[in-house]
Amino acid sequence: MSLDETTHLIAGECVPDTRSRILAAADAYFREIGYQKTTVADIARTLKMSPANVYRFFDSKKAINEAVLERLIGESEAVVSGIADRPGLDATARLVAAIETLHRDCTRRCETFPRLHEMIEAAMAESWDVCRHHVARITAGFERIVRDGVARGEFEAADPAEAAACIHVAIARYTHPLLVGCSSLQPVPPVAAMSAFLLRSLAPNRTRA
Repeated sequence: MSLDETTHLIAGECVPDTRSRILAAADAYFREIGYQKTTVADIARTLKMSPANVYRFFDSKKAINEAVLERLIGESEAVVSGIADRPGLDATARLVAAIETLHRDCTRRCETFPRLHEMIEAAMAESWDVCRHHVARITAGFERIVRDGVARGEFEAADPAEAAACIHVAIARYTHPLLVGCSSLQPVPPVAAMSAFLLRSLAPNRTRA
């Protein structure tokens, strides 16, 4: 890093841009050679800076990994949140769209970038906060859909938060990167069948007095 760049760094300038470049380089390496084989030195060399300068922005490789993962899963979170709040669709259509979109996006990433699984496995093994927050945000999107469905009379759920958590667990085989990418597991029904099953569990009981 040049003296001028260092001066800007100290002044708090160029930080967002340099952080983004570091994350972009790390993301590219994770996709191409995998998380385990990628080193901070690899990332620094690509950006023509020293590893020490990379550590000015991220205090460890784990911090880089978490930031890359957060950007990746943030895309899914934004999609689910957008579907949950989409006007013009009833709760049933939004729930189906959220489930199918999560499944489609997860399957596409697993097929296109299989080495990303290493990073996800590491995240789970180390219990990164980013993973826990991701689960909470996706579940929150489902909860908004369920609550709206209950308010509209489409769904029946005594505890919408609990129902949303159950939905998230139920679709794990279709939306969890490690499970979607595992071909050794027994065949499962199409995702549409699971969506239909969950909708039946939420359907109001018209026979009750």
